[in-house]
Amino acid sequence: MICVACGEWADEPRVDGDVLVCGLCGHREPFARLPMFALTGPSGTGKSTVCRGLGALLGEHAVVVEQDVLWIGALRDPEDDFGAFRQTWLRMAAMINQNGRPTVLCGTVAPPQFERRPERVLFSEIHYLALVADDDVLAKRLRARPAWRGWDNEQRISDMLAFNSWIKTTTTEPPMELLDTTTATVGDTTRAVADWILDLLKAR
Repeated sequence: MICVACGEWADEPRVDGDVLVCGLCGHREPFARLPMFALTGPSGTGKSTVCRGLGALLGEHAVVVEQDVLWIGALRDPEDDFGAFRQTWLRMAAMINQNGRPTVLCGTVAPPQFERRPERVLFSEIHYLALVADDDVLAKRLRARPAWRGWDNEQRISDMLAFNSWIKTTTTEPPMELLDTTTATVGDTTRAVADWILDLLKAR
C-alpha cells in the first residue's frame, strides 16, 4: 500500500483504530475497517452458484465477489500457502470496503490463510461460513462436472473429501460456521447465506 504523504510502499499495513498509519513517516488517514465475509468450503458444495445469486439478495448492504477471477498467472504460486493470492484478495477487499459496504468473498479459503497475514488488520472482523455436504453427494457432483475442469482424477476427489472432513471436524480461530448443502436447493442455500450476512451486519 502506498502512503499518500511519503510515497513509500508498505509491505505490512498498520492501523490505529479506524486510522491507517504509515510505518515510515507516521502519516495518518481515515480508513474504514469494515468486516469481510468469507463464503468457503470444498469444491462442489455450491459456492460459485450461490455467489451468482447473492448480490441480488444483499442489495446495497454488501459487495459480492468471486475469488477465482484472480486465480491466474503468478497468483497461483503455492509459495507461502498461496500467499500472493491471499494478500491480493485481502488488499482488494479492504479497498472495496472503503466505499462503505463490506465485501463478501466467495471461494475456498481456510481461516489461517487470512488470519496470519499482515493485511488482516485492515478489517474489523472476518466471518467464515463453510458450505459442506455428505461425501457421497459431493463426490457425485464433482464427477458430473465437465472434463475440462479436471475432476476425472480420483485422487483429486479424495483430497477434496478430506478437506470436507477437515472443515467438519476442525475448530479454527475464528471458527467457521457450517451450512450443509446435501439436500438443500440452490435458492434455499443462497437465502440462508444472505440471512447469515444480514444478521451479522444487524448485530454490529
